Amino acid sequence: MENQNLHDIRHSAEHILSQAMIRLYGPDAFYMAMGPATDDGFYMDFEPRGDFKASEEDFSKIEAEMQKIVKENLPIVRKEITLEQAKEMFADNPYKMEWLETITNRDEVITIYTTGDEFVDLCAGPHVRYTSKVKAFKLLSIAGAYWHGDEKNKMLTRIYGTAFENKEALNEHLALLEETKRRDHRVIGKDQKLFTLSNLIGAGLPLLQPKGMVIRQCIEDYLWEIHKNKGYQRVWTPHITKEALYIKSGHAEKFGDNIFRVQGKEEKFFMKPMNCPHHMQIFSDNQFSYRDMPVRYFEPATVYRDEKTGELSGLTRVRSITQDDGHLFCRVSQLEDEISTIVSIVKEFFTTMGMLDGYWVRLSVRGPTGKYLGTDEVWEKAETALKNVSEKEKLPYKIGVDEAAFYGPKLDFMFKDAIKREWQLSTIQCDFNLPERFDLSFINEKGEKERPVVIHRAISGSLERFMGVMIEHFAGAFPVWLSPVQAKIIPITDAQHEFAYKVMDMLKEEGIRVEIDDRSEKMQAKIRDAQMQKVPYMLVIGGREVESSSVAVRQRDEQDLGAMTINDFMTKIKEQINNKSLNLIK
Repeated sequence: MENQNLHDIRHSAEHILSQAMIRLYGPDAFYMAMGPATDDGFYMDFEPRGDFKASEEDFSKIEAEMQKIVKENLPIVRKEITLEQAKEMFADNPYKMEWLETITNRDEVITIYTTGDEFVDLCAGPHVRYTSKVKAFKLLSIAGAYWHGDEKNKMLTRIYGTAFENKEALNEHLALLEETKRRDHRVIGKDQKLFTLSNLIGAGLPLLQPKGMVIRQCIEDYLWEIHKNKGYQRVWTPHITKEALYIKSGHAEKFGDNIFRVQGKEEKFFMKPMNCPHHMQIFSDNQFSYRDMPVRYFEPATVYRDEKTGELSGLTRVRSITQDDGHLFCRVSQLEDEISTIVSIVKEFFTTMGMLDGYWVRLSVRGPTGKYLGTDEVWEKAETALKNVSEKEKLPYKIGVDEAAFYGPKLDFMFKDAIKREWQLSTIQCDFNLPERFDLSFINEKGEKERPVVIHRAISGSLERFMGVMIEHFAGAFPVWLSPVQAKIIPITDAQHEFAYKVMDMLKEEGIRVEIDDRSEKMQAKIRDAQMQKVPYMLVIGGREVESSSVAVRQRDEQDLGAMTINDFMTKIKEQINNKSLNLIK
């Protein structure tokens, strides 16, 4: 956390929470486990004892006790004790003792923090000096959490909270949390019938409804549109493979228990967790020369990873992951040009999505130590290429020393959505490992075999996660080109049905996604329903519109654009679709 004072406030707020609970429920009600500060608040894990239970209904009482501790202005004091003293002090707490038992150096200094005369905790700190410095805090939620995050361990109770330096910052954060709830893609996805989660199918395996599939196909088509004229070729690979492929690539060891295994009649197979080794096989089955380089493959392919059930969430964390995957095979001398082209694609794509403002890039390079594959010369050229492109393209980059993958340096793009949350989406990675493992080569000018460098690149990341991000970014009000239904026709009475269906046919012929609401409901109810579904345009048709062959156009933001001829409306909406405009008609 960059703001040390804020970190100290949050860490201290967690101690005040623990102290308040001991005051309220007694020291024998629970075992304190751990409670760190986080990037957006703090949490405390504890194991209830006996019949003690805590719920969110208790938060107001706990917060009131915390406020008393703050007003008492108690000193928070750091003390150093020996390992033996610590074991004696925390002998009744199995969680503190577990940590102390891992310390092999008997002379190691142990630190504790006391708050007033009544509360003490084993802690490395740091904290604020007095409880009165914790001016603005709020308890947020309660959940279960496995000790050490391991489902084999005991389930603890976790209380989440947040704290800020002042009330204004706290209120701003709480308002953001409310807006985040309003934008929750799981709620919007259900309300708009974009995707379905089925217990019979399994956790992390979402099903796309027809409207959700429209959004996904639009994103996939757009990705191909901005790649196809840049030398990329589409390929396809199967969903399973023999174990031998991933043993050779190293993914069997890397992904381990996260790989789904399939037993055939005679052979064992893996559900693929990555597309890379498959693309290596496609390249290897060709005889390329330096004149053919670079070779660029594109495949939006689904891979499978057996993520923990508790970590799965809607579309943003799934077990079936469709990556907009691309692999480029090139010479080291071509790295800079190829990376520059990928950066231009990233910029174009996220400009269209309205997410280019405020982004930044991490340039991950080698550290002074560590096991990295490839020669120093090739690493230096790859890192220089990434840095040169970052400078040339004016990328707002930060260098992450010792953050490179063992197989090569990389660029990771961090984008902010409409409510300023940060998402790591695009990535560009240089790889010296797989070409070596699969003995890939092409013939150079001297007639000799030369090893290519592989560039892994993904623009949206995974289509599922990106859809989840987009649903929340747009709060379900997608730009017209992405909207599953671009216009809703609303006849006022049954007398306008015949004309309304003619208008629908005309729009469909022009490729516009349109529906008609011919229910026997009042016009205002139909308009309200279309607005709830975030349909960009409502085309109201009454007697006057039939006579003048026009439509009365309303927008989902409640603006009334008045009467338009059908041709005028089609011209305007098609222009928005073709330009992938973020805005409605002005």
